[in-house]
Amino acid sequence: MNRPVIGLPLGDPAGVGPEIIVKSLNIAEIYELCRPVVIGDVAVLEQAMKFCGVKLAVNKIAAPAEGKYTFGSIDVIDLANVDTARLQIGKVQAMGGQAAFDYIKKTTELALAKEIDAMATTPINKESLKAAKVNYIGHTEILEDLTQTKNPLTMFQVFDLRVFFLTRHVSLRRACALITADSIYEFIQRCVKALEVLGVKNPKLAVAGLNPHSGEHGLFGDEEVREIEPAIAKAKADGINVLGPVPADSVFHFALKGKYDAVLSLYHDQGHIATKMVDFERTISITNNMPFLRTSVDHGTAFDIAGTGKVSEVSMVEAIKLAALYAPSFNRQ
Repeated sequence: MNRPVIGLPLGDPAGVGPEIIVKSLNIAEIYELCRPVVIGDVAVLEQAMKFCGVKLAVNKIAAPAEGKYTFGSIDVIDLANVDTARLQIGKVQAMGGQAAFDYIKKTTELALAKEIDAMATTPINKESLKAAKVNYIGHTEILEDLTQTKNPLTMFQVFDLRVFFLTRHVSLRRACALITADSIYEFIQRCVKALEVLGVKNPKLAVAGLNPHSGEHGLFGDEEVREIEPAIAKAKADGINVLGPVPADSVFHFALKGKYDAVLSLYHDQGHIATKMVDFERTISITNNMPFLRTSVDHGTAFDIAGTGKVSEVSMVEAIKLAALYAPSFNRQ
């Protein structure tokens, strides 16, 4: 019973979330690593099993402590908040957005109450949230508010490559303006702390360069000389094991091979392209700096194939595995 309890909110019931959950929980290895509990709607799960040709028993429970957690069945906290007769698979609709929010909210409550050890989330749809008048644009913003966490820290992982992001959803021009010595120094500290919380001892962090060849000492832009190098020098003076700036065309390769424990990417696409080119399906998002650990698939609701059973469960399986791997270290902090 030392296996961590991983909460799985069902996601948008009109998307592929229910299908990737039933496919993932049809794999015996998952139950060897953790105790998965679904927070969702039994009728939606049963519908997803029909779509996927999966036959699993449903064990309806009121709390995670009641779960059986045995391969061949699914333990479900049933919110019974979807009318499957009216649910339009593959469509934006208020019912789907509201249900998705309800699942996340309930899972968050369980995590804050220490009834589950981590959360592995499935896709939600921004337009469906808006249709339901749920005023958030995504998981991170919902969790930030529900947990009263300021500026959660996102890390991507694919195999042994871990990547943090200095800037994310801003224009490239704006991202360059946000690359300052102060912001880099702060992020180096946050990244190293996050790695330690996940169980990485004395983590070695590489900071990616911004310009080609990290600027060649000012020949191709002066951001490295003016902002990035001073921040790294300051962090090193504090005893932090950080290197760089390392040219972006090589730093991710070396990190994947084990030279660095993680890379601080300076803008959204720099790190996203690097991880997703290694393995698109196995690139998992991990949210740090919250009261509990959250992992997530890095794909959307895939409305175009929802209800067909064609969706791959690989990303969900990896999200559950990473939640199970890191939860013990995270929760010891």
